Amino acid sequence: MTAEKKKSKKIKKKLLHKYRLVILNEDTFEERLSFRLNRLNVFVLMSLTSIFLVLGTIFLIAFTPLREYIPGYSSTALKEKAVELNYKTDSLQRLMAINEKYFESIRKVLHGEVSPQEFNRDSTIEDAKLDASVINLKPSKEDSLLRLKVEKEDKYNLFETATSTINFVLFPPISGAISQEYNFDEKHYAIDVIAPENTPIKATADGTVIFAEWTAETGYVMIIEHGNGLISVYKHNSSLNKTQGELVKSGEVIATIGDTGELSSGPHLHFELWKDGYPINPTNFIDFN
Repeated sequence: MTAEKKKSKKIKKKLLHKYRLVILNEDTFEERLSFRLNRLNVFVLMSLTSIFLVLGTIFLIAFTPLREYIPGYSSTALKEKAVELNYKTDSLQRLMAINEKYFESIRKVLHGEVSPQEFNRDSTIEDAKLDASVINLKPSKEDSLLRLKVEKEDKYNLFETATSTINFVLFPPISGAISQEYNFDEKHYAIDVIAPENTPIKATADGTVIFAEWTAETGYVMIIEHGNGLISVYKHNSSLNKTQGELVKSGEVIATIGDTGELSSGPHLHFELWKDGYPINPTNFIDFN
């Protein structure tokens, strides 16, 4: 026990033993500075300096832009730019997919690569004659639950857009005798209407010109998108009065009757009508006489 006390006193004495640090001029040995130190003071000072350096380094790395120069740390601005570019890339990919499907539908319209789709005008007329008062329009329990579920799912849908039903009144592009009727089995998805050359051709409804170019087989061709999935096609024209991207009004002159293209056998209009990618008989909706 006495030895331990002696050892403890010896260590304490060493820690508290006074030393003098003197800074001299080497040439004149003049004393410039002097410090009175002991081992404990030096140890405490070095510890505090080390802690300060560690804390300062952590602060610089965590809260200043200097961390961007340290390997392993990325720039905040670079991260934000990468996220923004990622969103833009995703949007562009979606837009490209939509455009590819759209152009594929146009290609099928031009080449006649479609499957049969019948539109029965008589059944539509019969349905319109039904008396709504004799029909039970009260929603069933299952229907009410389904509507409630869909309403909850779409309540916070930011990408939902309101749409409304559009009823089209189709305007006859020209008046004349029909030389060839619509025939799906023969892949003649149109009617051919005879008219004198250079007779004005009018738009069947409001819309946007999505194609207006020359083709070897059908001459000058114009395709107009009218919205709600409706497209009209005008072939064998002698000239076109509208260009791609222009807006047209119902009854506005868009082209003139011609005899252009390898498949033409005289001045006439080859008129097609498409709905949601399927050909329909124009005479079911338009009177050409």
